[in-house]
Amino acid sequence: MPLTPEVLTAQGEVVAWLRSLDVSFAAEEELWFTIDGVESPRQIGSDGSGGAFVLLPSRNVLYVSSEGRTGIIAGTFETFVQLIVARPYWLDILKFSAGGDLAEMRRAADVLEAALDDEDEVNEARGEIRGALDLPEADDPIGALYEAVATSDAIVRATDGSPFTTLFNRFSIDTNPMLRNAAA
Repeated sequence: MPLTPEVLTAQGEVVAWLRSLDVSFAAEEELWFTIDGVESPRQIGSDGSGGAFVLLPSRNVLYVSSEGRTGIIAGTFETFVQLIVARPYWLDILKFSAGGDLAEMRRAADVLEAALDDEDEVNEARGEIRGALDLPEADDPIGALYEAVATSDAIVRATDGSPFTTLFNRFSIDTNPMLRNAAA
């Protein structure tokens, strides 16, 4: 059976473990954005920073940040869950992508993953989620994230009609002293 939001939310323990990875599957009542060409966007969850996850009619998963950035982050719901399990800091990978450079994204992921080595709760959550869902590990979650965002064609607008910008940010780990030192 394919992994869907309904299959996932029926497994309360998995939903609880995902909360430890900063993902909640309780949707907001009213959306604070619109998506061109999508009549009734289906918000499937949110993160701690106020961002929303939306399952599009194409089955892609769109992320809309509360800071005016957006993009498709996964081609399917299962790929989305694989991403957040494999790289719970996926949004930081995009923040430190140097404007969408895949090599920089991989570099940032290595540094961010090293910071999680001592995070027993996150590592335990990863194992529990994969086991409960019989979820295979993603082959290349950073490459898939890059491809999804780079080819994202969804246009999201704020309530005033202004379009949101890409999830790729201009920073690199070299612009952050803590990450730069950790990479050295």
